Amino acid sequence: MVLRIVKEYERLAKFKFGKYLGMMGPGIVIVIPIIHQAKKVDLREEPFDVPPQQNITKDNANVDVDFVVYMRVMEPVAERVVLEVTDYRFAVRQLATTTLRAVIGDLSLDDVLSRREYINSILQTKLDEVTDRWGVKVTAVEIREILPPPRIQEAMTRQMSAERTRRAQITESEGIRDAAINVAQGDKRAAILEAEGQREARILAAQGRREAQILEAEGFALALQKINAEAQGAAANTMGLQYLDMMRSLGESASTKWVIPMELANVARSMADRLGGLGVGTDSGAGLDGGAGSDGGSASG
Repeated sequence: MVLRIVKEYERLAKFKFGKYLGMMGPGIVIVIPIIHQAKKVDLREEPFDVPPQQNITKDNANVDVDFVVYMRVMEPVAERVVLEVTDYRFAVRQLATTTLRAVIGDLSLDDVLSRREYINSILQTKLDEVTDRWGVKVTAVEIREILPPPRIQEAMTRQMSAERTRRAQITESEGIRDAAINVAQGDKRAAILEAEGQREARILAAQGRREAQILEAEGFALALQKINAEAQGAAANTMGLQYLDMMRSLGESASTKWVIPMELANVARSMADRLGGLGVGTDSGAGLDGGAGSDGGSASG
């Protein structure tokens, strides 16, 4: 009798005279030699790598692809890895290789190089469909490296260089364009500010000229009023002096009779009032008033 210790992540497929009894464990399992046969199965997730495989793409380009497959034995159907397949690890490896060739053959080189996630997903789905009958679950497939032929690598390098040059030129041209736009916007803003400043200056200058003209007109009006006031007084005095001068001329003439208009009498009266205001006697003024008729009378010498 042999005591087999089965760990938590393991199961033991037990047979009796070749007849399957079931999956045993975890814990201690009794195995009797000759009567019992046992095969241990690991339930943990197990990765294995597939070495680089040469594949031909849809456009007849050779590429080398290596990838990693992650799988695990499902506990409810763990007996399948013992009863359904002789070596499930080898079987899954071979299946992964052939499935990869089929998937790569349906894609062009550009798709193979740019759609890794898609290839991973397709590989996982196709592998899982087949390994399910073995009690194995393929949990993930990850492509590690894709190597195209050297001539294609050189072409890719040139393409990459050209693409970088194009992007650099685009970036440079966009920078020049943005700089030109910024300069133009700055010039436009400066021109607008300058025009607004000139307009404000002209408005202020016009307002200043208007106010100056208003003040000048007001001063001129006040001066005219004062001149007019002074001129009215000066006009009366001038008329009086002219009246006296006329009387003197009449006195010197040989005529013995004169016709004096009433307006001259009024002027004489005003002149007499002014002389009286200055302290001069008003007798002569009275004599003048007496000498004039009421309707332009005559006076004798």
